Amino acid sequence: MLTYIARRILYVIPILFGVTLITFVLFNLVGGNPVYQKLGKHGSEAEIQLLSKELGLDRPLHEQYLFFLKQCVTLDFGRSWSSNQKITDMLSNGIGASLSLTVPAFTISVLLSILIALGAAFFRGTIIDRGLVVFCLAGMSISMLVYIIFFQYMFSFRLGVFPITGYDPSLAGRWTYLILPMIIWIVVSLGSDILLYRTIMLDEIFQDYVRTARAKGLSEKVVMLKHVLKNAMIPIITNIVLEIPFLYTGSLLLEAFFGIPGLGGMTVQALYNSDFPVIKAMTFIGSMLYVFFNLVSDVAYAIVDPRIKLE
Repeated sequence: MLTYIARRILYVIPILFGVTLITFVLFNLVGGNPVYQKLGKHGSEAEIQLLSKELGLDRPLHEQYLFFLKQCVTLDFGRSWSSNQKITDMLSNGIGASLSLTVPAFTISVLLSILIALGAAFFRGTIIDRGLVVFCLAGMSISMLVYIIFFQYMFSFRLGVFPITGYDPSLAGRWTYLILPMIIWIVVSLGSDILLYRTIMLDEIFQDYVRTARAKGLSEKVVMLKHVLKNAMIPIITNIVLEIPFLYTGSLLLEAFFGIPGLGGMTVQALYNSDFPVIKAMTFIGSMLYVFFNLVSDVAYAIVDPRIKLE
């Protein structure tokens, strides 16, 4: 196991190197000169040169890339161009709000999706199963923006159950502002996850080992819980683990509409202000987390299913 993990970590190094190179090229060459975006059309030549020097954009491209590479290795991404705050401080200040929203909502949505999908597979072919599929497809067809506007109008404006927007950084007070966004997250996530997990479980139901289990006289509930669910966990784990890296940004729309000061809202603001250091930092961190949790998913396979060998 340790040898496999060490080998996979070595594979990660050239991948992250490629990510930094592509990110640098996209933001420094394809994205245009941020100096002109900050100064606008009426910036003088002296102002352009001064701002280029302040941002380090007057240096050769290879020096700029090496500097960005050093930032990625040390996880010190400098300062924001728009607010002049240290990016590490901005990340540490926003991560708590984002995870407070995403972790509970994600956990609840995963558990509900698996349980409902298992029930749909158990009642396969019945009106319950077909009605659930129609309901999920209808839910998937509606944009999250529609859910946000509807829930804010119904539960905040009309009923006054939840505040429309705002955030309380205290541990106890924040949940008043987070419950409604979490409900929206769960409602939006259920449709696609239920259909995916239902399909996975239906594929397992018709395998030979399930017929053997039934032939031994096991009840349908035991077959579903101890055999189908266990073997269906590999693709389910893949889907779950690959969604985890995106939790740190929260939901961009939810944070923006509910005024939650998390990393999602920070990213939206950075895009609006062409704040390239912040965008590059978020891109690199997201890529690093994605690669890391790919490794976690491979290791989890062997734990869930001993038939899988780490080679």
